[in-house]
Amino acid sequence: MAANFETPGPNRTSLAQLNDRSREIFRRIVDSYLATGEPVGSRHISRLLPMTLSPASVRNVMQDLEDAGLVYAPHTSAGRIPTEGGLRFFVDALLEVGNLSGDERARIESQVKAASTGKTLDGVLQEATQLLSGLTRGAAVVLSSKENARLKQIEFVRLEAERALAVLVAEDGTVENRILKIPFDLPASSLVEAANYLNARIRGRTLQDVRSEIENARSATQAELDDLTQRLVDAGLASWAGVQTQSPQLIVRGQANLLEDLTAIEDLERIRLLFADLETKKDVIDILSRAETGEGVRIFIGSENKLFSLSGSSMIAAPFRGSGENIVGVLGVIGPTRLNYARIVPMVDYTAKVVSEIVRQR
Repeated sequence: MAANFETPGPNRTSLAQLNDRSREIFRRIVDSYLATGEPVGSRHISRLLPMTLSPASVRNVMQDLEDAGLVYAPHTSAGRIPTEGGLRFFVDALLEVGNLSGDERARIESQVKAASTGKTLDGVLQEATQLLSGLTRGAAVVLSSKENARLKQIEFVRLEAERALAVLVAEDGTVENRILKIPFDLPASSLVEAANYLNARIRGRTLQDVRSEIENARSATQAELDDLTQRLVDAGLASWAGVQTQSPQLIVRGQANLLEDLTAIEDLERIRLLFADLETKKDVIDILSRAETGEGVRIFIGSENKLFSLSGSSMIAAPFRGSGENIVGVLGVIGPTRLNYARIVPMVDYTAKVVSEIVRQR
């Protein structure tokens, strides 16, 4: 489910051309690095693969991966490890996030909620960070009163019939993935159209800014449409059908009269365009609303964030929300770039949900 957005490092064209064999070898390189922190060679990879492939063939694929900017050799005659850009590609396109066990969920919920009794919000957040630090063996951090990020690009990728991934790229280069619940009958083309529509307007602005603008434009479009259609109805050239339904239809009649009335013909063409424009705005607003409230975990890898550019660290962070689903803070875990992303992402995500529940209750 590789999303189409700019990432530092790898060549985007090369990523799109990776075949299943290359992806499998790349996945094994990353898995080995995350487990050991050491370079892995072609001979070891050939033993791990589910298909029969000689070390020489594996070396050829590894060279292709290196040319694509996904892996590199830290020193001569060594195996390969992933680049920061390779880790980003792995996280966005190949990572299979695990699920927390019932015991882990119960421990997080009981400890954080117990801390909320008789304590300030700062006390709750301190307990949450200590808990995350202990569970992940990393340094936990928390930031309150976070403003919505100003965005550079947004993309939508359908995952399942009723689930999609929103990829939000901020101006500072950070990337946030949010899981959205979408209507079962929403066509795939609507996600593409929504992304194109938003990317023409979103640079340097927040989701809320863009949504307000589109809603205002939709109101103006609706007002113009109402005026034009009423004019045709009053002239006896059209009538409404299904007015009580969600999708009323304008029935045009008297085509002979229309042919003699150039203004009416122009009005009818304008009405057709306004209907299409209104439908586009309606779909965009709906998808945007889902993206605003979608669950999201942000993953910063190495130099993607200036704070970690020299330390070779990564951070996994998730927002916690107050009333009205507004983001009021972020908590997360900092560790080496070879963090166990599959395990830590759901831990951070679930802890943020528990904190959000406590914040809303307060």
